[in-house]
Amino acid sequence: MTNPTQDAHTARTDLKGRRVIVTGGTTGIGRAIAILLASEGARLFIFGREERPLNDALHAIRAVGDEAHGVTADVSKPEDVERVFQAADEALGGLDVLVNNAAIWGEALAEMEEWRYSIETNLVGFMACARAAVERLIQGQDGQMVFIGSVSAIQRGPDSSVYVAAKSGIQGFSHSFRKEVAKQGLRVTLIEPGLVGSDLVESSPAEQREQIAAMKMLRAEDIAVGVHYALTQPVRCNVVAMQIEPLHQE
Repeated sequence: MTNPTQDAHTARTDLKGRRVIVTGGTTGIGRAIAILLASEGARLFIFGREERPLNDALHAIRAVGDEAHGVTADVSKPEDVERVFQAADEALGGLDVLVNNAAIWGEALAEMEEWRYSIETNLVGFMACARAAVERLIQGQDGQMVFIGSVSAIQRGPDSSVYVAAKSGIQGFSHSFRKEVAKQGLRVTLIEPGLVGSDLVESSPAEQREQIAAMKMLRAEDIAVGVHYALTQPVRCNVVAMQIEPLHQE
């Protein structure tokens, strides 16, 4: 006779002890993800471009979790990507999860050099981190990657063409890459958030709080919950894609 409780609750992936890199984990969505995963027992490695946000994020992560490490780095620079993963190897002794999140805004009519930096950060650096992660994930068990894209890849609104181009690239890369690495036992999830309160948004902190209260804007922590969901599913399940938008759309 089967156990009704066991039938109702399938075994899920436990985050305790999982070794996780969060790119862009010092601010916004990345920071919220790192804090939530650390609170569940994951061992964290984060990086961002500036020292102060890095130290602040590490302090917050260590307040709720057992272990957190990090460095300053620019994901647009190949040498920095290599340095990050080498530092994570030394700190964590391996890798179980990559949360690929680092991103910057890209103005539509910016100078060519700004365009290039935006694409190198949001797409090329993103792909470089995925490549570096695969080399490590295949050495372990149940390796997972979560890619943070954007609904901009679907909505394709004005005044954000460079950002849309990068996020559309991430969307395509994610779906094709997932099929490639599945052969090696790795899972890839694409999460595409809608409007999220952050330093990438032009509105002031007070205006963002009003929009969040009106359910017209998401909190970074809302996206972290989605990442947590993807990472805790049974190993036979791959959450392919998730779109998370505010309840009320303008």
